[in-house]
Amino acid sequence: MRPLFLHQAAIASKVFVQRDYTSGTICKFQTKFPTELETRIDKQQFEETIQTLNNLYAEAEKLGGKSYLEGCLACLTAYTIFLCMETHYEKVLKNIAKYIQEQNEKVYAPLGLLLTDPIERGLRVVEITIFEDRSIGSR
Repeated sequence: MRPLFLHQAAIASKVFVQRDYTSGTICKFQTKFPTELETRIDKQQFEETIQTLNNLYAEAEKLGGKSYLEGCLACLTAYTIFLCMETHYEKVLKNIAKYIQEQNEKVYAPLGLLLTDPIERGLRVVEITIFEDRSIGSR
């Protein structure tokens, strides 16, 4: 959910942080700092956010005993088990959404920025919206 005061500001532009396919098809985003954000946010803060997202997506895709058990139970119940149980992946996606919301409230919104959950963009990009009126969320 977007903070109310950001709804009143005009969108100046959007920055897209692309997926990083250098390690294969795992969900990982580039940590290269976009030049459009140089006057808006600290480079270290940006990189920390992206690295945390990358770590969370790595956790979501990790295969372990729990994932295999979920798969076996799914086969045995003709996948009806998922009507009453969340998968490990779904739980981590909820944690990611919560993390992005917290980052928006504490870090990005006060700077006139807004992170969009990558799941809303098909896990292709991390979208960062830059708002025009910096006085609304200035440092």
